[in-house]
Amino acid sequence: MAAKEELYSKIIPRRLRQNRASNAVKQGSHLDVLLSMGFPQSRALKALVSTGGRSVQLACDWLFSHVDDPFLDDPLPREYVLYLRPSGPLQNQLNHFWQQSRLTCGKNKAHNIFPHITLCQFFMCADSKVEALCGALQSSVSQWRGRFPSPLPLELYTSANFIGLFVEEQVAETLKKFAADFAAEAASKADVHVEPHKKQLHVTLAYHFPSSHLASLEKLARGIEVKLGCDWLAVLFSRDIRFANHETLRVMYPYVPQNEDELELVPGDFVFTSSVEQMSTSEGWVYGTSLSTGVSGLLPENYVSRADECDTWVCHGSHSFFSASPSEKSNKESRTLDGLLSIQCLDNSRPGDSSILSVVCQPMQVLRINSHCRTPKRTLFVCRHGERMDVVFGKHWLSQCSDAKGRYVRTNLNMPPFLPAWGGGHRDYDMDAPITVFGAMQARTVGEALLETNTTIDFIYSSPSLRCVQTAHEILKGMQLDGKLRIRVEPALFEWTKWVSGSSLPAWISPTDLAAANLSVDTTYRPHISISKLNVAESYETYMSRSYKVTKEVLADCKNKGGNVLMVGHASSLEACTRQLQGQTLRNSKEFIQIVRKIPYLGMCACEEQDSGVWQLVDPPILPLTHGPNHSFNWRETLQQE
Repeated sequence: MAAKEELYSKIIPRRLRQNRASNAVKQGSHLDVLLSMGFPQSRALKALVSTGGRSVQLACDWLFSHVDDPFLDDPLPREYVLYLRPSGPLQNQLNHFWQQSRLTCGKNKAHNIFPHITLCQFFMCADSKVEALCGALQSSVSQWRGRFPSPLPLELYTSANFIGLFVEEQVAETLKKFAADFAAEAASKADVHVEPHKKQLHVTLAYHFPSSHLASLEKLARGIEVKLGCDWLAVLFSRDIRFANHETLRVMYPYVPQNEDELELVPGDFVFTSSVEQMSTSEGWVYGTSLSTGVSGLLPENYVSRADECDTWVCHGSHSFFSASPSEKSNKESRTLDGLLSIQCLDNSRPGDSSILSVVCQPMQVLRINSHCRTPKRTLFVCRHGERMDVVFGKHWLSQCSDAKGRYVRTNLNMPPFLPAWGGGHRDYDMDAPITVFGAMQARTVGEALLETNTTIDFIYSSPSLRCVQTAHEILKGMQLDGKLRIRVEPALFEWTKWVSGSSLPAWISPTDLAAANLSVDTTYRPHISISKLNVAESYETYMSRSYKVTKEVLADCKNKGGNVLMVGHASSLEACTRQLQGQTLRNSKEFIQIVRKIPYLGMCACEEQDSGVWQLVDPPILPLTHGPNHSFNWRETLQQE
């Protein structure tokens, strides 16, 4: 608390601070300005290094946002690396390959870092030496202008799990000499030890991918015109060494902490997580540290998505070997990448040093393809059901809303007004819970979004679970198709039976009784796989096999009639019904479970049939839907508590 008060006591009124900063920039360095504002030197240096030395204002903002960072005064240095980055036509080609390979085969390890040639190993540099290190790079590049090999000869190489462009050996030795010169300059000017890269120099295109993707990736790689013009840039990056072996996650949705050990989430921020720190967390939650604040805590897992390793790196210098400063044209080229956003470095550096570009790297991301610019293709949509009663109100939820005679009585606004009834009276819902009121709203919202985007659904299938049938019905209502399109109840779409509690499967409501409860169910539909074929505690391989089998049969059956198919199932359905359809091998069961845990209610994926007959995942036509956790509220217990 004392540290926070000390930092706030240093804050100068905004207008005065801006005037002083403006004058000081003309008279001295950014560090001098921060020191004149009263910040301790160690913190001022850390803020400047963490923001790439871009401006006093950014450094101040960083300091204010890191007030509660327990490592604010930690002297641990950052890690640095020197890369050669292409720009111009060759860069466009490489990023086009990046886009197409990600769309065709999904993300592989190469996508974690933008296209580059590694010139040295990661090395550490104290914050006080970073300015000298940047000067060493600028000096080294200046000495090599006119000597850098052009064009840089690159040759395609492929193996079972690696594809790359290798620099011709003799030219590679020349590049290694430049790296050695930089290492000598860094040692002389910044007292930093840099180890030049000794392995073969190359641009990695893809690695650590399934063998089934090799042919597709190799075909895309052969389309790269390696002889195109290119201005190679020597770029210096840094990262926080504490999170070098952590997973990087991007915050997608805001979250306000409801307990002291939870982390506030702001969209656009990044969170670092470690597998070691997840051992004791609750299911559906992860423990992580915010990039923007340095604060750690628990966060809901479905509020974040996996990001690339380099998304949080800081750029400290970018120098061309062919011109004294990167041209405006090359900067524009680097930002127009055939549908990709590349790493962008904005020039806002110290006066008199126009070649130093400094900014936290912007994430590389695939832009949404305009659906109006391509021929419509048949699409399979797979969607998880909506919020379920037994998760919100607990396993014994039914006892909370039953009167003395066992009749259903609504006791919470999020409980449905009534439950479906059928011949034989009320049944035991313990193993087949319905959706909540909010679950129905979620499903209708998704249906309305599909309607707004003019998405066509020609066939709709559902798991026999009541929550799935109800979700499918509400989606149809949102699309204004209830009564016009009938739900085909398919037992094979039920989730992995290993997850069923007890020694038997749920006694699902029959299609006839579902239709009698005013749900849009096709009572004439004959399933591809009957309920009698399902077994309790089936193996992972059996579950994936039946999911793939029924998906293929449904698609084959619907192909003769044309149109898109929507399957409403469980969190596991999104993976189980699409992975093998794309020709991909099964993950192991542990990886599968981790993926399933991250799929929220109404999570949806879209798998599109290609001209070749192969299916591949594409962006769904609608935005994702997130409904945050919400605790039960009792006004009497809360407001009248003494």
